[in-house]
Amino acid sequence: MGAQIRVGLLVAVLLLSGPVHADALRCSGGTVQEGDTRASLLQKCGPPQMQDSFCAPVFQNKSLVPTPLASSVAPCEQIDDWTYDRSPGRLTATVRIRAGAVQSIRIQSPPR
Repeated sequence: MGAQIRVGLLVAVLLLSGPVHADALRCSGGTVQEGDTRASLLQKCGPPQMQDSFCAPVFQNKSLVPTPLASSVAPCEQIDDWTYDRSPGRLTATVRIRAGAVQSIRIQSPPR
């Protein structure tokens, strides 16, 4: 029985050690939540320390294959990932922006 408990604890630690999805990000100018605008994020948290952008394919009707009409009108949708280093020793936050609004907030350990 002791081995089962140790394995269970190990699994729990491994699951908790990855990035965490958060509902909100506290900054000096206020709290940012999913659904807030890019402008609100900038006003509350300022510019990010790092920015990454990529173009995600546009799908219509949640199909795995892009439709010819969707790909001719908008071949992709820009997604921005903004990373905030919240201070030495604290967790970093990556905010994903899609269609001008905060889609998700991911909190993770700072790189070593």
